[in-house]
Amino acid sequence: MNAYDLPTSLEIGGVGYPIRYGWRAVIDILSAFSDPDLDDWGKQAVMLRILYPNYEDIPPEHIHEALQKACDFIDCGQKDDGRPRPQSYDWEQDAAIIIPEINKAANAEIRLTPELHWWTIFSYFMGIGEGTFATVVAIRQKLAKHKKLEKWEETFYRENRTLIDLKTHDSAEVRTEKENITKWL
Repeated sequence: MNAYDLPTSLEIGGVGYPIRYGWRAVIDILSAFSDPDLDDWGKQAVMLRILYPNYEDIPPEHIHEALQKACDFIDCGQKDDGRPRPQSYDWEQDAAIIIPEINKAANAEIRLTPELHWWTIFSYFMGIGEGTFATVVAIRQKLAKHKKLEKWEETFYRENRTLIDLKTHDSAEVRTEKENITKWL
């Protein structure tokens, strides 16, 4: 993939397959990847169905390649260095503080353009400067690395804990177990 082009299809097994390249489709995929009720195959199936409008045309022997190309597309062709990093943002949970920052970078209201290319949105995301989202991410990163917060960060964290703490996504099984325990208490 070339960073100067905005792909609208992906080549799999020598055949080009159109993709849903709009940012909302990718956000739906990322949301599915955070769903604890979906196993890995379920997450992959959701990604195939959302990204490839004609996913049923992909031969079974090329599904693995289609999944890899889908991941490469979502990652905007950037390669991960493989080092584990703590999660510092969640597209769903942080939407209320990400979207205004992307709007600022884009100088437009992105929600009015649902088919805006994912790579364009990601470019705006990478251009986010100082603001609430950057502050939240910086505090999350310090907390994850057990670094000391500045006094103003401690105050901000205390006053905005629900904004800063990433929510855990419990599976239906875990939620049921918690409800059963609560009943007995």
